[in-house]
Amino acid sequence: MTGGDEGEGDRPARFRDALAVPAFRHLWLGQLLSILGDQVARVALSVLVYQRTASAALTALTYALTFLPDLVAGPLLSGLADRYPRRRVMVVTDVARAVLVAAMAVPGTPLPALVVLLVAGQLLAAPFLAARSAILPHLLRGDRYVAGNAVISTTYQLAQVLGFALGGPLVALLGVSPALAVNAATFVVSALVLRFGVPEQQARPDEGSARVGLRGEAARVVAGARIVGSDPRLRSLIGLACISAFVVTVEGLAAPYAAELGAGTVAVGLLLAANPLGQVLGILLLTRLVAPHRRPRLIGPLAVASCVPLVVSALDPPLWVLLVAWVISGMACAYQVPANATFVVSVDDARRGQAFGLAVTALRVTQGVGVLLAGLLAQRTAPSTAVAVGGVVGIVVALLAARAWSRASSAPRVGTRDPEADVADEADEVA
Repeated sequence: MTGGDEGEGDRPARFRDALAVPAFRHLWLGQLLSILGDQVARVALSVLVYQRTASAALTALTYALTFLPDLVAGPLLSGLADRYPRRRVMVVTDVARAVLVAAMAVPGTPLPALVVLLVAGQLLAAPFLAARSAILPHLLRGDRYVAGNAVISTTYQLAQVLGFALGGPLVALLGVSPALAVNAATFVVSALVLRFGVPEQQARPDEGSARVGLRGEAARVVAGARIVGSDPRLRSLIGLACISAFVVTVEGLAAPYAAELGAGTVAVGLLLAANPLGQVLGILLLTRLVAPHRRPRLIGPLAVASCVPLVVSALDPPLWVLLVAWVISGMACAYQVPANATFVVSVDDARRGQAFGLAVTALRVTQGVGVLLAGLLAQRTAPSTAVAVGGVVGIVVALLAARAWSRASSAPRVGTRDPEADVADEADEVA
């Protein structure tokens, strides 16, 4: 199940070091299939809403709804990854999402019904992501674990690039309903790959595991919040992750921004693909060229740098300049890989799913609010203005978050062990 010692020490682990583990390959394949379908579906929904309403605010609101359900699902449902076998959680949520998306694909489904189904599907994404994040340290260890995170992040962004870039022409050719049907099929295949390719793994029990009912669930949520809130490192890492709330506005406003530029559906796909493409390039550079012990120092500066290119929108640039700027912004977003890896291995396995769910809640909610506010601002001004304002505010917030991380990461952690040592021990026990 687990990786060996390759990639440990000061030499960065390679992607092939992580992919050499069969269980991880199946985990990766399931992710690739479902994300490709998801991105095509997002293009379809963005185009559908803008075609029906011609409203930048409503288009951004629909996109924001893919983030906001985590306000509830993150704290309440992510703990399922600690209470039940983690592979089972991933398989069941994949099957359930396939059913929901298949219902969305029914021709003529009213827009309010599509929104309800969209929210329901996003609610199920929280326990799936928590289970995947919690099981990963049991499959990989050392810098192989970081490389595995990089593979997952790169795959996610590359699938976004392909899904968004091909999604526009595909939706224009086939229509919205067939695109959503493709997404439903990818969830089914993903569930099969995970069921037969990934070994089952159960979280370590703790003193709160036997509690049931609402009181027990509330106790688990409070315990997870206490873990995150009491650790300055974890708090600052969540703050840095939430800087993406300013960057993600470019995705929520892609359709109205393309209309402002006088471009068509293909331009929507290109605008949506620019930031993910940059993240793929940035992750490759960060994980291949930067030694493991130096990556934490770059988290803060890269978070600030991710917002700087957004300010270019204030200059009313042509499409190609805008695409280059958003690619550069995406490259700086590669800081999310070491930030995510540091966060996950810093939490005990018994609470890992819950803590990760709370972090995802903070991330998704801020992203959803950011997209929604940007949409409202774009409705009153212009999409280009909204993106530029988001960039300026993002720079200021990122500077504050980077300062907090610098202080927290340099302070000694009294009474705690090295997270990498904990992951290595867990891997040895599972092996």
